[in-house]
Amino acid sequence: MSRLPIHPYRGRLAPSPTGLLHLGHAATFWVAAERARLAQGSLILRNDDLDPARSRPEYVRAMIADLQWLGSKWQEGPDIGGPCAPYNQSERLPLHRAALETLRAGNFVYPCTCSRRDVQAAATAPHAADDEPVYPGTCRAKSSSRDSPPGGCCFRFRVPDGEWISFVDGNLGEQRFRAGRDFGDFVVWRNDGVPAYQLACVADDHAMGITEVVRGADLLVSTARQLLLYRALDWVAPCFFHCTLLRDEEGRRLAKRHGAMTLKALRERAVDPAELRGQSGAGRLTPA
Repeated sequence: MSRLPIHPYRGRLAPSPTGLLHLGHAATFWVAAERARLAQGSLILRNDDLDPARSRPEYVRAMIADLQWLGSKWQEGPDIGGPCAPYNQSERLPLHRAALETLRAGNFVYPCTCSRRDVQAAATAPHAADDEPVYPGTCRAKSSSRDSPPGGCCFRFRVPDGEWISFVDGNLGEQRFRAGRDFGDFVVWRNDGVPAYQLACVADDHAMGITEVVRGADLLVSTARQLLLYRALDWVAPCFFHCTLLRDEEGRRLAKRHGAMTLKALRERAVDPAELRGQSGAGRLTPA
């Protein structure tokens, strides 16, 4: 049984419109919606459309239709507005840029010219396919956050090697990750001029006053990274609740690239969404 954070509760749904939502999304998003409802709090829908190459307007429309069909109700979002607008992440770049400049001023980041292929080739330890390999530090010693970044570079956050990053997850309990071993210096600003997930997520969750982040257990290591960003930016971090991932018959987690059953397909087959909600485990939660 999981207790909810104290009032006022502000949760969020933050899907990326790079494909259709699937059953795995449904389970996590329904838990997020239920936790907000049980806490008598607010739920925010944010369209995390930062990937210019893969985001599509038709996926945004399908995302909203899928979540409404599932039964989720939000009080703020791109379709209804609200006090924290805009709710399309791509329209929030000035906020992300300001956060980057704060990190640069504090010497927490440095420009990096390494490509993804360079980092993968230099990796000395195996890593999960869905996670970044530990960065070998190629550009760390020769770069400063105050340097004028060369064209085509990214910015990486300099992690405190050897430090244990700990937090108590609302669902999975105590979590501990060691900086420099479990994750390395990570990208906060991409070489195409777009903020990376870690920085944009932290900046937007902070600006929107999110008190609890509900997401999949595949992002536990991301939480350790983001806690370092919250500390560097001198912001209070929200609580975290990581949901157990749904898996297929072969034990693989459901993902867009695996062609998992989409909510759009289920809607079109007139499947009763109550059947999906009953499998989410959200009904086992109790409010504080």
